[in-house]
Amino acid sequence: MEHVVELEKATLVLKLLGDKTRLTMVKILNSHDCCVCEFVEIFKTSQPAISQHIRKLKDIGIVRETRRGQWIFYSLNKESVYYPLVLSVLHYIKNQDYKLKELEEQGLRISCD
Repeated sequence: MEHVVELEKATLVLKLLGDKTRLTMVKILNSHDCCVCEFVEIFKTSQPAISQHIRKLKDIGIVRETRRGQWIFYSLNKESVYYPLVLSVLHYIKNQDYKLKELEEQGLRISCD
């Protein structure tokens, strides 16, 4: 079944993905669950800034959260009506897994565990 999204909603999704940090986050989340602390390390930015990016993606339903103990992990919401649109954009973006690999090598992957 083909998903059709209203123009205004598609514009909002594309605007959110137009931010380099959010686009990178979404690309990573398409294949890996991550917590805020990992994104703080990857982007070398503050926890509040990362949380703000996550909140915007979560508010529209692109990203979802799962609680594991006291930690919250984020993943791409594959149930979202926008997922096919997001996926079509991600198809053209180079894999970003090397950023997680660098974290692992520095011993910082899932640093909140």
